[in-house]
Amino acid sequence: MSISASPAASDEVATHVANRIGFIELERPKALNALSTGMIRAIHAALEQWREDPDVLAVVIRSQHPRAFCAGGDIRFLYESAKRGEDAARDTFFTEEYRLNHAIFTYPKPYIALMNGVVMGGGMGISQGAHRTGGLRVVTNSTKMAMPETRIGLFPDVGASWFLARTPGAIGRYLAVTGETIGPADALYAGLADAYIDDEALPALVDTLHSEPFQRGADVVAHIAHACEAHQVVPPADTAPLARARAWVDRHFALPDVAQILVSLQGEKEGDAAGWAEQTIAVLRERSPLSMAVSLEVVTRAEGSMSDVLRGDLDLTHTSFLHGDTVEGIRARIIDKDNAPHWRFARIEDVSAAEVAKMFDSPWPADQHPLRDLRG
Repeated sequence: MSISASPAASDEVATHVANRIGFIELERPKALNALSTGMIRAIHAALEQWREDPDVLAVVIRSQHPRAFCAGGDIRFLYESAKRGEDAARDTFFTEEYRLNHAIFTYPKPYIALMNGVVMGGGMGISQGAHRTGGLRVVTNSTKMAMPETRIGLFPDVGASWFLARTPGAIGRYLAVTGETIGPADALYAGLADAYIDDEALPALVDTLHSEPFQRGADVVAHIAHACEAHQVVPPADTAPLARARAWVDRHFALPDVAQILVSLQGEKEGDAAGWAEQTIAVLRERSPLSMAVSLEVVTRAEGSMSDVLRGDLDLTHTSFLHGDTVEGIRARIIDKDNAPHWRFARIEDVSAAEVAKMFDSPWPADQHPLRDLRG
């Protein structure tokens, strides 16, 4: 078995080829592997190097750290760039991140994400696209998955709305608006994961990937899928919390806007549904009203191509930092941690459709958009 290091390797990402598999290992544990610009570039460079290499059959991305696969993007960097007025630096970060998300989504070889621990925000962007490559999204008993952006005044970006829009019923709308965290059974039920394995079995699985003979990328995928078959998620996916709440989610979150969703939830008066509705209302009351409205619209608009979704995400991150609640949300939740954000709109009912539509305006003409060349 030969192992060759990639020149893309950095102290935050290790990339190498072993046994005809390209391995990407995230190595920023103190930040729960939150993506820095350097990490994004290192991952993308490795993928490009392996794209046409006949000696690389498949790609595996993983974390060796039990707490997290990847907790998102580098929020502090984005906040500090906003405070310094460095809009171009922030646009560059998101442009490069979304180019990486697109490269994964359209990758010509199986891409397998081993998603232990925290998988949030940008972590979804470097894992969900595996589903489109003939690869796998593998969750474990420690997986905590979310797009929690409305909590900081942002929206589910990194192309995640494409996947949320394709979940059963109104689940994607519910997850986008609330930012709720789900476990492995929920992820499987929602179609946001493909396979499950116990955390304790991951090291042995990775060992076999270094030694088992493989002739095709599909053989690597089949080997991992077979290893996962020996493990059962608890609870089973069809009795996961999301499955149990499915009728309630569909009843309320299929409604066209957040104000109507809130009124509908307030109308739940009977039994378990009333308790669930009360908890959900409490969540909505602490999220950014503007971001929730934008997030619902993002999922509604995500019916087209991934390239269109990512172009829209870039437009929205630009306007969210300049005219939305994002800077204030990061200040309140991450920087000062006072948990007392002053949102642009105090109440959900105050956000108009016109204000939501304005957030989707692109600052770039179509022929000058930084992601204008993306296809598919």
